[in-house]
Amino acid sequence: MRNTFGNIFTLTTFGESHGAAVGGVVDGFPAGIDIDMEFIQNELNRRRPGQSKITTSRNEADSVELLSGVFEGKSTGCPIGFIVRNTNQHSNDYDNMKNLFRPSHADYTYYKKYGIRDHRGGGRTSARITISRCVAGALAKLALKEKGITINAYTSQVGNIKLDKEYDKYDLQQTESNAVRCPDPTKAKEMEQLIAETKEKGDTIGGIITCVIKGCPAGIGEPEFDKLNAQLAYAMLSINAVKGIEFGIGFDAATKYGSEINDVFYNDNGTIKTRTNNSGGIQGGISNGNDIYFNIAFKPVATILRKQQSVDKNGQETTFKAHGRHDPCVLPRAVPIVEAMAAMVILNDILAQNTTKL
Repeated sequence: MRNTFGNIFTLTTFGESHGAAVGGVVDGFPAGIDIDMEFIQNELNRRRPGQSKITTSRNEADSVELLSGVFEGKSTGCPIGFIVRNTNQHSNDYDNMKNLFRPSHADYTYYKKYGIRDHRGGGRTSARITISRCVAGALAKLALKEKGITINAYTSQVGNIKLDKEYDKYDLQQTESNAVRCPDPTKAKEMEQLIAETKEKGDTIGGIITCVIKGCPAGIGEPEFDKLNAQLAYAMLSINAVKGIEFGIGFDAATKYGSEINDVFYNDNGTIKTRTNNSGGIQGGISNGNDIYFNIAFKPVATILRKQQSVDKNGQETTFKAHGRHDPCVLPRAVPIVEAMAAMVILNDILAQNTTKL
């Protein structure tokens, strides 16, 4: 099981949803970076369960403990180990699912791959494991801050309710002003109502998160297999419930002529710029200095509180109903996870760029 992400800046994770703790080891992190523990904890608070009425009611403090790699408030360049203890498990909520395969979960695939699985809360497949990503992403954000690079994600669609403007028409600082994490207050209320109604029905719903990276210099990324967009896609598709990604105008490009969407260059007082950013800030797999932006599609959470048909380990058909505390929509809590994965990719590639030229 591969549990390491990155090649220069790396994150190795461990833990299960209902185990003692989840955690990780970050390696390749630059020395001398100011480590703001309040900022790191706040990033975890954005992901934590129980933060609003439209998220799971599991009550975890998700307090992070750094075990190594930091001295007198600065990174030392050594591996940064960290741990977040699980304190509010209700493992018996999953007793009725111990021997069956839940629809659209990883139960069956894990069982076929390993011959054994932890059925409590999904074990290693649980979205709770993304805690480690948020810690590592927070560290990456602190390093990128010194380069003037910012990363902001937001909920742009829930079900059929979606924003009708481009990202640059919104004040992204408003994203944290509501439970849905949408920068449009009016749409946010509609989204929250839809999620609440969905939860009341015992069902779940999906949507789209948009991510915007500002300040990334031109020249980041590799020209062949490690294209920047390929790395970001790999990172995003590794997040639970993600089913698709598009950069810039994305799939809309399939219906256009080149003359309509080419990003034309011009000289702006000695600085080369483009008049449009249909490419989403990446051309030829390398950043061009524009804002990098992309959309990520999330499917509805697979656990629904309704009766469903399935089969058990012996192939016998059965009926079951899930119990416990689950998100009716993953998007609000996934926003910081998207930002974290993007931050790790960008920091890794900036470090890699330092090996390109003497």
